[in-house]
Amino acid sequence: MKITVIIVRVLLGLMFLQASLLFFLKMTPAQPELSKDITTYMAGLTIGHTLEFIKAIELLCAILLLVGRYVALALVVLFPITVNILLFHVMLDPGNMLLAILIFAAHVFLLYAYRKNYAGMLNASRIE
Repeated sequence: MKITVIIVRVLLGLMFLQASLLFFLKMTPAQPELSKDITTYMAGLTIGHTLEFIKAIELLCAILLLVGRYVALALVVLFPITVNILLFHVMLDPGNMLLAILIFAAHVFLLYAYRKNYAGMLNASRIE
């Protein structure tokens, strides 16, 4: 189980590292004709430099996943991005949904594997 967790953690880190580096190095492959919905969604992310912020978070968390430090924190920070990737492909681009499902499954697997690290965060008692 320990080796599986390491392999999945490194693969997830490499996926996010590749996506963020391709974005920052302006090496994203040319997209075929995109639908109006996808174009509108992407335009909304680029207006306030939101996409740059998201990719910077992905890059930082990918490095943390690859190094193996603060993995639980990186997983929590990346989870909303992973859910957004999944929902984007489910709603707007179902043809490329397989990779999004694999990323989501790997993320949930790692959250489960590191569940002991979230015990304090999921405690229902009041903090005074």
